Amino acid sequence: MAGEMTMNKYIRINPSDNVCVALESLPEGLQLKLGDEVIILKERIETGHKFAIQSIKQGEDIIKYGYPIGHALQDIAAGCHVHTHNLKTNLKDDLKYTYSPIKITPAYRKVEQTIQGYLRYNGEMGIRNELWIVPTVGCVNGQAQAIIDRVKKELDVSHIDDIRVYTHNYGCSQLGSDHENTQKALAALAKHPNAGGVLVFSLGCENNQQSAFKEAMGEWDEERVRFLIAQQVEDEIEVGFELMKELVERMRQDKREELPLSKLKVGLKCGGSDGFSGITANPLVGQFSDWLIAQGGTTILTEVPEMFGAETILMNRAKSEAVFNKTVLLINNFKNYFRQYDQPIYENPSPGNKAGGISTLEDKSLGCTQKGGNSEVVDVLDYAESVVKCGLNLLNAPGNDLVAASALALSGCQLVLFTTGRGTPFGSFVPTMKISTNTKLFEFKKNWIDFNAGTLLEGDDMDTVLSRLIDYIIAVSNGKHLNHEKTGFKELAIFKSGVTL
Repeated sequence: MAGEMTMNKYIRINPSDNVCVALESLPEGLQLKLGDEVIILKERIETGHKFAIQSIKQGEDIIKYGYPIGHALQDIAAGCHVHTHNLKTNLKDDLKYTYSPIKITPAYRKVEQTIQGYLRYNGEMGIRNELWIVPTVGCVNGQAQAIIDRVKKELDVSHIDDIRVYTHNYGCSQLGSDHENTQKALAALAKHPNAGGVLVFSLGCENNQQSAFKEAMGEWDEERVRFLIAQQVEDEIEVGFELMKELVERMRQDKREELPLSKLKVGLKCGGSDGFSGITANPLVGQFSDWLIAQGGTTILTEVPEMFGAETILMNRAKSEAVFNKTVLLINNFKNYFRQYDQPIYENPSPGNKAGGISTLEDKSLGCTQKGGNSEVVDVLDYAESVVKCGLNLLNAPGNDLVAASALALSGCQLVLFTTGRGTPFGSFVPTMKISTNTKLFEFKKNWIDFNAGTLLEGDDMDTVLSRLIDYIIAVSNGKHLNHEKTGFKELAIFKSGVTL
């Protein structure tokens, strides 16, 4: 974390910033010393919100993180609150980008570290050994749950981490790319290495025909994946139970073994962000991303709309001009997605973000993209496309928490790091670690939050907190359950963007 703090009251993140962020609620009239200057607050500044530290003229840029986050709608005096009432985004239509690569020096060295994971047939690693039913269409959700209930009641499944059906409403009455996205997503789910056994369960008459679904899957472990079409058997629950019974027995052979840390793939996500997200949790996760990449591992950053305003930072870290061009398409294609439905491109952040002190999309994006650390971008992935290159990857998916977290897992992440300033109880279908931006949230929602980055505001240095986070991630990878796993809050959310018949 960069910046200068006085008595833990405020932080100036970058020396070129013309605003500071309040680290606690600051009363009107409070005198704050900033270098040789004394700033008198002209109004109350809530925790996580910004105040001007110099006079800013109407039309001038507001600078935070060293970059513009918008422009002043009116003259703003030093000591005044800077937020949505007097700050507006600078973002407009598509921009023309130029590849200006920067030299990146790795910040971390490789260490001797392994993970106790499950080695799969194709060399991939699972950090959980779970048994799933994957419906190809929502019509069989109920029957799938009946099979799961019977398995849990009648079989010894103590050797399996979790057993569940990942219900959804799709698989039929979809067209074109929307249908293809659903098919790709479910095929990726069925092959995920955190599953030691999968039953692919179809109705039989849906658009997502099982024959085409198998083509979308490509290669799969025939010992671990079973298929069932309900309309082709008399009692689909009985047949499904027998198939699941075979998988339960097969999974008795599975044991954790020592595997290279380089096999770990981690998704990077934020949600319910606040004014501290770009100061504590997101930079911390960015440091972890750089550290894991130095070990030969992989991280994936998504939430494309929350790259708007910070995209050039990622583009200039592209490993090659080809990756740069793919990043430009990623950004512009998502803008076109908004236009396709006559929606404004820059209607972000959310009400919760604004309440926490985030004013514009640039403000949010400059904090959000810090989760990607400072490593080079090695590849850009389409939705539900499997990651193949070690290092930092960008993924085509929206900012929605459930959809984006699912998308990260569908591309091969065994674990998702989810930073939050306001908290959320959900989990994706892989372990989803909630990292709080502030200690108050961590202490208030211990049943939601797994790790606290707020101590960075309380005297802990980045190296100390990073070391704790690394140890915790290794423990989770070795089998320690997160809060959402203990409660059973796990979901699959598929990115739907097209027509439903």
